[in-house]
Amino acid sequence: MSDEGLQQARTKMSEAGVDPVAIDVFAHYYRLVEGGETGMVPESSIEPLDMEALADVEVGEQRAQEAIAETVVIKLNGGLGTSMGMDRAKSLLEVRDGLSFLDIITRQVLALRERYDATLPLIFMNSFRTREDTLAALRGYDELVVPAGEGGELPLDFLQNKEPKLRADDLTPVEWERDRDLEWCPPGHGDLYTALRGTGLLDRLIEAGFRRAFVSNSDNLGAVPDGRVAGWFAQSGSPFAIEAVRRTPSDRKGGHFATRVRDGRIVLRETAQTLDEDKEALADLDRHRFASTNNLWFDLVAMRDELDRRDGILGLAMIKNVKHVDPADPQSPEVIQIETAMGAAIEVFDGARTIEVGRDRFVPVKTTDDLLVLRSDCYRIADDYTLQLDAPAVPFVDLDSAHYKLVSDFDQRFPDGVPSLREAESLEVRGDWVFGDGVRVVGAARVRPPEGGGQGRIAPGTRLGGR
Repeated sequence: MSDEGLQQARTKMSEAGVDPVAIDVFAHYYRLVEGGETGMVPESSIEPLDMEALADVEVGEQRAQEAIAETVVIKLNGGLGTSMGMDRAKSLLEVRDGLSFLDIITRQVLALRERYDATLPLIFMNSFRTREDTLAALRGYDELVVPAGEGGELPLDFLQNKEPKLRADDLTPVEWERDRDLEWCPPGHGDLYTALRGTGLLDRLIEAGFRRAFVSNSDNLGAVPDGRVAGWFAQSGSPFAIEAVRRTPSDRKGGHFATRVRDGRIVLRETAQTLDEDKEALADLDRHRFASTNNLWFDLVAMRDELDRRDGILGLAMIKNVKHVDPADPQSPEVIQIETAMGAAIEVFDGARTIEVGRDRFVPVKTTDDLLVLRSDCYRIADDYTLQLDAPAVPFVDLDSAHYKLVSDFDQRFPDGVPSLREAESLEVRGDWVFGDGVRVVGAARVRPPEGGGQGRIAPGTRLGGR
């Protein structure tokens, strides 16, 4: 049945207009799943990784300017924010003052163009679910357009590929008549390289004179294409690099960098690639000290050459996710989604590097806990639209997921704005509370469920916690 399943998948992808190389990449991973490959990275196969820090690197202003002038910025923008109840591009979520992630990203790049007198193209990798809304939102930014020879222009986006979800029982493409879109999934952000090549954009960027790409997630407003990091990467001579941060207790369950024992290559082990018996080692912050920011840099020509050498298949480590075809319906059929992570390309290239950066370059918003901090007075948006921390440290926030997980519920419970967190160490909220205007958190605060159940109200001007 599996051979028939692969043929059915190929046919389905071809009829949907998926790039032939992307179909070949899917077939490569299909065979791995068929052969019982799990994509796991045992603890016994890796050793901890140490690395240099950006704070210890000297990069002159001239080097930074030259490096930025040859850089293109790519933002991963395929996510819908479904975990927070959204049904459109997550980057369209408001951060503050009517500005979305997309607005701030765009203005960050425009400010850097002016600072460095550089072209600095900004290009989004959209999914088939985010493209329309994103391009509509970008229509207000005519100045983003970058000319690219003979009257042409670089596109503002390119489309991530899609692949069929596979039935877990027989590896055939699942059918779901209630919503045909749910029969498909993105192949993970490791598809970046396949999509760049398949759309012809990789060649166009090289022909237009760009030498390197800076790639990051659109929900991480700390991921600015900084000239200092660009200069470090340029002078390193490396074909590929990833920015790393020191892991904190909030990163215990996340992926980390390591060195593969058998060949000394840097690897990025994701949580989904960790065996149950290795979860304790995964959580050991003294052993595995560095996590990926998903901010990465690569040499465009080196990437093109490697893709050509491998016939378009980089062979990134596979991530096998078992889910339900309808995530909201646990009774729907179990499916396998085959994914890869773009950071896994670090093990493909000789001379790949990592560098430790500050947490200011890693401000992801994965939950409404993160959104609360970002919207609070912990951060301010500077004139160049970069985030500036206005607190001694980023506080830990843990909101009751039963009442605050979805953005719509979250907004209803902070109708007059979020609390002041500038003096906060932590905020834990249990139960259903509506916050009034001017609430202030000082030190560590824990809000218990309202007496008698139901919804409670925190009065305007309330001070929570204490030192």
